[in-house]
Parts: sequence; C-alpha cells; structure tokens
Amino acid sequence: MHTHILLVDCRDEEGLVHRVTGVLYRHNCNIISNGEFVEKETGHFFMRTEFWGQVSDEEITGELKTALPPDTRIKLVKKLKKKIVIFATKEHHCLGDLLLRNNFSEMSADILAVVSNHSLLKELTDKFGIPFHYIGHEDLSRSAHEEQILQIIDGLEPEYIILAKYMRVLSRNFVSMFPHRIINIHHSFLPAFIGANPYKKAFDRGVKIIGATAHFVTDDLDEGPIISQGVVPVDHTHSVDDMIRAGREVERLVLAQSLKLVLEDRVFVHNNKTIIFD
Repeated sequence: MHTHILLVDCRDEEGLVHRVTGVLYRHNCNIISNGEFVEKETGHFFMRTEFWGQVSDEEITGELKTALPPDTRIKLVKKLKKKIVIFATKEHHCLGDLLLRNNFSEMSADILAVVSNHSLLKELTDKFGIPFHYIGHEDLSRSAHEEQILQIIDGLEPEYIILAKYMRVLSRNFVSMFPHRIINIHHSFLPAFIGANPYKKAFDRGVKIIGATAHFVTDDLDEGPIISQGVVPVDHTHSVDDMIRAGREVERLVLAQSLKLVLEDRVFVHNNKTIIFD
C-alpha cells in the first residue's frame, strides 16, 4: 500500500480541513500526518496531508475539486523518489555531499546525471556510477550552450534541477521551462559582498557570521523564493581560508536540507516566498 501526499492551497474559507479529510474518510484512507496554515495577509490556505489507502487519484482529485473553492490547486502524489539532475562547475563540496548522501539512500532522489561546463568533477562523479555530461561553454553563446544542455535534459525528463555551485547564470528562457523546479545554493553575503572574492571582502570587513541560502531560481538573480538558510559564527581568528571552509560546510548542509524538504513535497511557493511543512 502506497503512502500518498496531498497538497492543497486555495483561498481560505470555513470548513476546508473538514471537507478535505471527509473526502479521504469516504475513500477509507488513513491519515498519517496533517498540517495546515493560513497566510493571514492574503487569506490563503495551505494543507499537506500524508495518508495510506488504495485510491483512484482521479476520483480523489475530482471530489476535492467539487468540495473546495474554484481556485484550488491540488497535487496528489505517491511518496516515491524524485528524478533530479545536478549541475556543477568546479567546486566539489556540494556535488560530493549529494552523491554521497544518495549513495547511502539518505535522499529521496534518483540522480539521473551530472551536467557540468568543466570536466574537473567527472572522476568524482564516475566513482558513484552516475552519468557525467561535460558541455563546455567556451566559444559558445549562452543560448547555444543551453541548447546543448537541453538536449541532455529533454532525454532525462528530471523533476528538479539542482545547481550545486554551478557558476553560469541561466537565461530567462531556460528558467521559464522549469518553474520552481531549479534549486540554487549560494553564500549569504549577498548583497553586501557581491562579485568576485566575497570571502576576502567579508574578511576585510570583519564579519561575524557566514551563511548560505538555498532558493528556487527565478528571472531575478538570487532573489527567488527561499527554501532554507543557515549560518555559522566566525571571528577575528579565522583566516580567509577558514571562512571559505566554513562557508562550504554550511552550503552543504543548507542544500541538503532544502532538497529534503522539496523532495518530500513539503514546500509550497506563494508569491515570492515559501510555506514549508517540516
């Protein structure tokens, strides 16, 4: 018997929880966990329900659409591994962490491939038996480079694309093909220390914390809905190299945490922020 995950979001009204659970009850489903939240500023309702049952997805969603407001978004999925593709460039720490977690079944994911604009991380990827696609960007326009990437992606049909320190800015056209399905990780100095050598700039300013942010990619660079964040303390005894190592550690943890939330269907995107059920 499969575990199902039901996601519902719509304008808030009285009796929504009762209506949803009533449909599941009539289909002899057993609710394992349930969470609800109302965004008061916009009057919007969110609900995530895990349940067991032998059900017809069409019948369940059909009844829910009848019982709930017309603007309701309903997603009903089985609790299965999600298919993902990882983009990388030269830095190994996030890619290596994801490959290792996946190897020991610590992620609810099936890594279909690693795509990179440099060949440096091929040896690392090969150790885990994951296909590695090197697509160099030299002497190519951004659109031509992305077209070659899309030829790979189209054949794999991933549910999510993970930017594990991928250092190319994706075009508006590319991002539009995967709405809220591309996840990026970056240090949390933005916008204070943008551009090259952010850790040297942070060192020169004597920062006291180093952080990382994982977010969905949108047309606005590094300004998409935030999924997860983390910080670690630093002080005057930390060198630039110490700060870089600390930054890599927190980036690994934050990216892994954000993927866990997304892959387990715990994240709603509402406007430019997220509603997350831990």
